[in-house]
Amino acid sequence: MTYETDALIATDIKAYLKQHENKQLLRFLTCGNVDDGKSTLIGRLLHDSKTIYEDQLEAVTRDSVKSGTTGDQVDLALLVDGLQAEREQGITIDVAYRYFSTTKRKFIIADTPGHEQYTRNMATGASTCQLAVILIDARYGMQTQTRRHSFIASLLGIEHIIVAINKMDLMNFSEQVFDDIRKAYSEFARELETENIYFVPLSALNGDNVVNKSESMPWYQGKTMMELLETIEIDKDANIEDARFPVQFVNRPNLDFRGYCGTLAAGILKPGDDITVLPSGKESKIKALVTYDGELDYAVPGESITVTLQDEIDVSRGDMIVHRDHQPHVASQFKAMVVWMTEQPLVAYKQYNIKVGVSDSNGVMTHIDHQIDVNTLAHNAATELKLNEIGLCEFSLNKPVVFDTYKRNRHTGAFIVIDRLTNVTIGAGMITEAITDHSGQATTAANDTSAFEVELNALIRKHFPHWEAKDISQLLK
Repeated sequence: MTYETDALIATDIKAYLKQHENKQLLRFLTCGNVDDGKSTLIGRLLHDSKTIYEDQLEAVTRDSVKSGTTGDQVDLALLVDGLQAEREQGITIDVAYRYFSTTKRKFIIADTPGHEQYTRNMATGASTCQLAVILIDARYGMQTQTRRHSFIASLLGIEHIIVAINKMDLMNFSEQVFDDIRKAYSEFARELETENIYFVPLSALNGDNVVNKSESMPWYQGKTMMELLETIEIDKDANIEDARFPVQFVNRPNLDFRGYCGTLAAGILKPGDDITVLPSGKESKIKALVTYDGELDYAVPGESITVTLQDEIDVSRGDMIVHRDHQPHVASQFKAMVVWMTEQPLVAYKQYNIKVGVSDSNGVMTHIDHQIDVNTLAHNAATELKLNEIGLCEFSLNKPVVFDTYKRNRHTGAFIVIDRLTNVTIGAGMITEAITDHSGQATTAANDTSAFEVELNALIRKHFPHWEAKDISQLLK
């Protein structure tokens, strides 16, 4: 904490709490290759911003003597790597979350593993983040995991990337080394959909350019890591145009009240707004936005609210309330980029549970358009996706679901694939488009096929892959 914050706590605790409540929250993750220094960087951020307690620092100091990995210095990575297996091996295995705050922002950090076998953990950590810190060891430059994690971060819609070129102290703080790595990454990043990329040379172990400016690299005139984290603009990232309210629970405490509870995923809702309930298509107006503290004049993304409507219409868990003039897709078939997370490969026509938002359904993957080589970003033909592989796939569900494309809305464009026997999440997907039928219209609630027809469609495509969609549709008629 800064001196100003400490003084405010001592003199006016209510003012401090109010200031803290109004701070903007930034979620970010650190990722990169093994031993690039991700956990050490987070430890240095916490230490130099004075956001760790004295007893924590004493415990880490004692543990540093036991591990002996940093000589006489405190091993700040131990602030994050808490599992015994992580400390024994000096690696990160599972995603570790840490919270800290400065006078300008609140932060939630996800420290993700560098090993290829834990790529699924990295994707999990990135799914809720607005910014990614990609660490690169200055000694080795870009590695396979650098490309893999950068691609996944871009795929998951993270719009801001900080490329932290670490361990500059081991390269004599060479400006040439920094420039070479920056040029190589910039060349690779041309294929990504991320425009906001920042480069910082640093030494997490010594604290150079992490929170404080480095005296060893006077040639770098840019912002430190902390300055970037505090100033990168994230207000424009949220979708406030398309109101999306997934219904999680129907609240019926008495005969006089029926409300629909959930978290507003996107857009702004106000009493009096014309809305449509999907997938049914029923229309009404918002009567009130209710919270524990009273009714709201409007609701913004991220707020948990209860919506009441002027008309008595059927609304259930899994439905979505949207503005009448900004509607998403309602379809049972779509294309999506999939990150596969289990040893058993993703294969066509096997039944899976598919969870899109709060809507549950059964479905099959009908076709893999291509698998992506994360090193070259080349598209390769494939009939299955193996552990940690990424590919563009087509899915067919047994009922229509409500969704946007992931690029338009991260909350309503994402889904997970669940094993029907173990109930374990085995894949994550980002929807790219709805699949249209032979008439050019997306499959909706009105023209959706039955579960039997979906299965029959899948079997026909399996045995007659050369048939076109219009031929299959004609046969089903």
